[in-house]
Amino acid sequence: MARVIDRKPALTTERADRSRARAAGGESKAALAKDFGVSRETAYSYLRSGTDRAVTG
Repeated sequence: MARVIDRKPALTTERADRSRARAAGGESKAALAKDFGVSRETAYSYLRSGTDRAVTG
């Protein structure tokens, strides 16, 4: 049976928290994604999840 290896998170816990704080302050999600070097979908996923891991599948 093949081993399943988790992907490295796109954002650290600290960076995910910082992105949530900036989003709460009114910054656009597109600007956050660009600043943190992730796709808009990944940024939205982290903001939806409320944790240090993006929501998947």
